[in-house]
Amino acid sequence: MVHSSQTLPPLDTLEAFASAARLGSFSAAAEESGITHGAVSRQISRLERWLGVRLFARQARGVSLTPEGMRFFARAQEALALLSDTDERWIPRRHKTTVRLSLTPSVASLWLFSRLPKLEGDDIHLDLVLEHRLADFGEGTDLAIRCGKGPWAGVRAVPLWHEKSFPIAPPALAARIGSDCSSQALLTAPILHDSNIEGWRRWFAADGIEYLPRGQDRRFEDYNLVIDACVQGVGIALARPPLSDAALASGRLVQLSQRWLDYHVSFHLVRPDGALSGPSVELARRLLYEAGHDKASIAAFTAPSRARA
Repeated sequence: MVHSSQTLPPLDTLEAFASAARLGSFSAAAEESGITHGAVSRQISRLERWLGVRLFARQARGVSLTPEGMRFFARAQEALALLSDTDERWIPRRHKTTVRLSLTPSVASLWLFSRLPKLEGDDIHLDLVLEHRLADFGEGTDLAIRCGKGPWAGVRAVPLWHEKSFPIAPPALAARIGSDCSSQALLTAPILHDSNIEGWRRWFAADGIEYLPRGQDRRFEDYNLVIDACVQGVGIALARPPLSDAALASGRLVQLSQRWLDYHVSFHLVRPDGALSGPSVELARRLLYEAGHDKASIAAFTAPSRARA
């Protein structure tokens, strides 16, 4: 068998492999281990990549061990038996269920990371997938957070929060702009935005100005970079609460105008239209609670079907 330079295979894959080998089914292994089918599949694929061989033959009903898988199964059982007999036992998240959440880097860094201990608690381990593309629930993703207008076909989505947007800048730049926070005054500074400039267009349109990006303005791929650049004095940005809340609360950024607008798109919590696992339902509840949703809204989103009370 071919493997990497590591001396041991990824230990968190061994139990999933052993369960699947013994039961002949990824689904049965997932149920026994208290994790999702997607999580088992990812752990097996990770182990196969490490070993450089196929361990299972995928069949219409269940899986069967390849010859290489049979040989490795015997070794894995020995390894797990040895580990269970040691004084310092290795228990691979035995009391935690893995839930896979796909989200953008901006939501992760500006909102989720500070709430991670509360979201995971004692029973959930979050497998975070940071990406911009549309979440593919066929790849083992359980929930996703995406920005847009919605609704989207084949999934269910609910806006996480209501964004009231307004211009922001670091204190030094705000002082240079002065108390005249008209649109014309704001245009004396570089404008910062992410891949969607519609927010700024709507802001200036309220004053009869058609905004077109200029050479001094800067576009960034994600909103967390917009905030970082704004803090460093590169230009002014539009606040997108709650993603901008921490920078404002710390004084690194200040509000330039008392006028605000409803942002034209929202971050949504997205789920597949079919049934959710129990741990995924619980994570959805915690995410929506942290975002300020009430019990009725949470119950509607986590309900097992589209039926509404």
